[in-house]
Amino acid sequence: MLQRLIRLAGPSFLLLIAVACATLPTMPLAQAQQPPAASPSGSYVLGPNDRVRLKVYGESDITGEYEVDSNGLVSIPLAGHVKAAGLTTRQLEKAIVSALSKGIVRDPRVNVEIALYRPYYILGEVKKSGEYPYRLGLTVMDAVASAGGFTYRANENKVYLRRSGAGVEEIYALDAPVPVFPGDNIRIPERYF
Repeated sequence: MLQRLIRLAGPSFLLLIAVACATLPTMPLAQAQQPPAASPSGSYVLGPNDRVRLKVYGESDITGEYEVDSNGLVSIPLAGHVKAAGLTTRQLEKAIVSALSKGIVRDPRVNVEIALYRPYYILGEVKKSGEYPYRLGLTVMDAVASAGGFTYRANENKVYLRRSGAGVEEIYALDAPVPVFPGDNIRIPERYF
């Protein structure tokens, strides 16, 4: 019966299927949303506990590494307290140039790069929960390995992840690589028999 219908409808039936398939939205199997803080292309948004390496050309007293404090500020000699949280490194460069220009430094040339990302946290059913240093390309399974692996009670199928700055945990399946970003909180739940 189906073969007869396809023969009768012929090309118009195939055209209808092609149009229907082309207009349907496609969904990837595992979507991993990257927050603005995740892009390695220079749009990483600074936050508390990030360390930045500051180079002010011709000013060796100012050049060095500085940590973003809990208020989101960086304390820089001759510039004072400069807001860093919520800015990219390029935006922080401009803010430092502006602050230094108001002081003694004439025409400051500034370069800011990330020296050390803020840590991520892992807890729950892992052998060594705690705070760990972030590195680019980190996934949840890498984080679990850094924490000594799963305990015997761990639910190895899902993970609870609270992104830095978010108020709620999201649940992810562990059958696909789930990226981790600086400041994230990872919780491995207990399995129930």
